[in-house]
Amino acid sequence: MKIPLFLIALVLALGGCTNFGLHPKTPGVVYYVLDDSEPGATATPAHSAALEDSAPQQAETRPESVPTLLVLDTTTAGFYDTDQLVFSRSADTRGQYQFARWTERPGKRFADLLRARLERLGRYRITSAGSYVRADLMLDTRLAEFYHDATSEPGQVRLQLRAELIDLKQRSVLGRRTFELSVPSKSYDAAGAAQASSLAVGRVLDDLDAWLTTVKYAPRMRMQQADPTTKGETP
Repeated sequence: MKIPLFLIALVLALGGCTNFGLHPKTPGVVYYVLDDSEPGATATPAHSAALEDSAPQQAETRPESVPTLLVLDTTTAGFYDTDQLVFSRSADTRGQYQFARWTERPGKRFADLLRARLERLGRYRITSAGSYVRADLMLDTRLAEFYHDATSEPGQVRLQLRAELIDLKQRSVLGRRTFELSVPSKSYDAAGAAQASSLAVGRVLDDLDAWLTTVKYAPRMRMQQADPTTKGETP
């Protein structure tokens, strides 16, 4: 009895013995972890060119307690909102590495690293969206640019971050800032781009933290009303 060829092919496919449509030499996808490569213990001098959009407000009083800071998830410009590593071979083009992925999308990962860094430094009580904790301040960040500039070998990673700090109780903007930096890549490939990306993230976190130390927060102080009938005191 002759067995039809399509039945043989079906049995081999189910048994994992064939590889339809895939070239045997096709490289596998490599997943890279975006990390805070320079987790500083204290604020450090700025590494990037920080473009200040508004001067931070100054305060005359010192907070009585550590303020609670709501750190929103970092938003990302549309093309960079992906798990693929992005590169550019000319100023007006962008592309994506075919076999290189981030384990998490850069916006989500950056927000987690930012919260971890600020939590470790201890100047704020950190909370995130959806928490039941009432916050005093809110930090909103956006990755406007994040890619491997491969116009020349070995290239460099370019990162642009916009940050805004808001006083939730006073409903006012305490400061806005744009951070721009570039970090040279050690190799002209996705691996070099991933390593330089982590260095860029660590350095922009340094810059962001250093900036936050210059933004003074003045919480509303409870005023005790004096008794006008008490000798020597005025209302």
